[in-house]
This record gives sequence, structure tokens and C-alpha cells, in this order.
Amino acid sequence: MTRPPTAAQRRVIDAADPVTGRLRGTRTQLAALVRHGLAFRHPRPPHDHFLTPAGHRTREAVPAPGTRPPEAATAGTAAGSPQAAAEPPTADTGVFAARVGGEQDIGPAGAPARTREVHSAWQGLLELRRMTNPDGGTDRPCGWERTHLVRAAALALEAAGHRPAGPRGTDGYRVRATPQPEAVAVHGPDDTTLRACAATLEKAGWQAGEHTDPRTRARYLLASPRRV
Repeated sequence: MTRPPTAAQRRVIDAADPVTGRLRGTRTQLAALVRHGLAFRHPRPPHDHFLTPAGHRTREAVPAPGTRPPEAATAGTAAGSPQAAAEPPTADTGVFAARVGGEQDIGPAGAPARTREVHSAWQGLLELRRMTNPDGGTDRPCGWERTHLVRAAALALEAAGHRPAGPRGTDGYRVRATPQPEAVAVHGPDDTTLRACAATLEKAGWQAGEHTDPRTRARYLLASPRRV
């Protein structure tokens, strides 16, 4: 890439699907992004275009005004203490994001529109695994998930039907960043919830184990993407 994308190309990049990186634009715009290494054309019909890792980095280099990713909302916890609560995510910006728990308004449980959105996002993520994992496997997380741990784990939980916690954080799961590389903490109201979340994450290709916070004695899961 010898120059930054044009304003029109940047709008195409910013509008990419947040999970799969699928692009929509004119043939000229998409071809230009491919030439600059920011997108690739899928070899199978319908030959959609997707962001490359460089395209994802470009998309995330400058967050949209007034927004921030869930990872940023959960940064700044005390080292070694996954229980140290981060701020809950900011309000919905109109772009799909898995619910990490603690949002101000999560809507009614099982709302059809939200269920469809989550199902579509999960299927898109499985397709991204198929396209980007070296062996085409969908049984373990891909590179995108490893760089978006909180959102990826939350999507796996929400897609399996688990209820995210509301603003008070006591009635469902909460996924938070940790100081450990490639690991997130999952909190829940009771051991039953934690065990159910652990089973879901393991089925989705994560490793999950129960731990106890040494200061608060609260139980939580420490989960990380499985590599093999």
C-alpha cells in the first residue's frame, strides 16, 4: 500500500461487516482495495470481497467518532485481577457487536431481530474460520478472534443462547479483558452459569477453566482460544 485509501474507499472499509470483513462497493472500489492488499476476492461463487488482515488493521486504526471497541471499554483493570470490573460498553452505534454483559439496554430475552443478527454473525464467523484457518477448520478460533478476544468469546456465548448481564452485572454472563495474553475472564451469577458458559466455549474451540479471585473469592472462568 503506497498511499492511504481514498475517502470513498475508506467508507467501504469502514462499512465492512465487523465479523467477517465482507465488503460492499463498486467494482472499481473493490478492485482498488484488492490491488492495495486491503481486500481479497473469494474464489468461490458469489465471489464476494473481504478485508485482508491489513484491511482490518486499516479499519480499526482510527475508531469511528464516539465509538470504541469492547476491548477498550474493558482495558485498565488491575494487573492480575480479572475481577477488577471495567466500564460497561458504550451505547449501541448501529453496528452489530456481541453483548459482553453490562450494557445499559440489552432488550428482551430472545427478541427475534436480535436472534437473527446473532445467528448471522456466528455463521459469518464460522465462514471466516473456514477461509482463514490454515486447514480450513471451523472447530477453533481464527486470527480475527485472537485479536478481538472479548467480542469473539461474547459472540460464542450469545450465539449459544446465554443471557448477557444487564447494567447491574448480576443476572447473566460478563466477558472482560485480562492482563494475560490471549485470555478473557467470564463472570456469572453462579457456578451453574459458569459451567454452562465453559461448555459452550469449549465446544466453540476455546479452553476454559474455573478460577477463584484471591481477593474477592468470586469464581470466574479464564478462557483462551485453542490452537490445535
